[in-house]
Amino acid sequence: MPIPSDWIFLLMTTSYQLLATLIENRTNKPPGQLIDVGGYKLHLNSQGEGYPTVIIDHSLGGIEGDFLIEEIAKITRVCIYDRAGYGWSDLSPKPRCSEEIIKELDILLTKADIEPPYILVGNSFGSYNVRLYCDRFPEKVIGIVLTDGLHEKEMLKMPFSLIILKFFFMSGFAISTLGATLGLIRILGNLGVFELIKPQLRTFPSKTLAKVKRSFFRPKHWLTMWREMWNLEASARQVSQIDNLSKIPIINIKAKTFFQQTIGTFYMPIAAGDRLRDKMHEELLKLSTNCKQIQASNSSHFVWIDEPEIIVEAIREIINAS
Repeated sequence: MPIPSDWIFLLMTTSYQLLATLIENRTNKPPGQLIDVGGYKLHLNSQGEGYPTVIIDHSLGGIEGDFLIEEIAKITRVCIYDRAGYGWSDLSPKPRCSEEIIKELDILLTKADIEPPYILVGNSFGSYNVRLYCDRFPEKVIGIVLTDGLHEKEMLKMPFSLIILKFFFMSGFAISTLGATLGLIRILGNLGVFELIKPQLRTFPSKTLAKVKRSFFRPKHWLTMWREMWNLEASARQVSQIDNLSKIPIINIKAKTFFQQTIGTFYMPIAAGDRLRDKMHEELLKLSTNCKQIQASNSSHFVWIDEPEIIVEAIREIINAS
């Protein structure tokens, strides 16, 4: 009985994925350290010199620190780390919620001898994590930059259309986990589909883009995205227990829109998303008595791709103020 052609195709793509991953693991070494945080290792990359140290906590599924690290390193020391499951970091057996994430982060920074004070940069979902870290370790943090951050008050009462969108994304992450296992995400990535979806990626060096793509080519990346989104409400409830952050300097960067209107986003409830985001930014401005907002007028939610210079300038402003 002949083997169906689609089975042959999937066998070929899966073999390609296994071979490419093996070659990458042997030839493409992590740029930073791999540090054990309790039976599994996280990747930490540090560049630059000086104090305070900038710590970047990425968006859900993002490893955008690679786009920012070189520019920030011209100002002061900067550390980017791959949360468990992303980049060079191992998967974690623990829930992917903010409480567990900040425990791992503090162990990581302590073991790596990255001494405070810190300026924390939280992108999107990372905004939950940096706020919770600041609450748990206030003596270590002297300033925060939030990049189109989330606020739990509004996230916990999302309209139905956005709840549906959330589960749509989760189903996409599950499908992409399978697609990465079969090598299909790698093939699409090598064909330039990422740059087609987000043309601004072409402005970054190919070496930097290759680091980011490497993570997206692996099943654990998409599985971790699914796990973090599954625990998004738990993270919101954890952050909701925080009192305000007193007088700590916070710069809140607000993008123009959540998603740019394109052919690929026509089905998304963009107006509803932007209304929710506007309410979240009103709440974010109440986090501290020393909080200001900066408008990223040419950015979608992905400010670190659209206007990374705004993030760098916000960090510089907090350093000068401190």
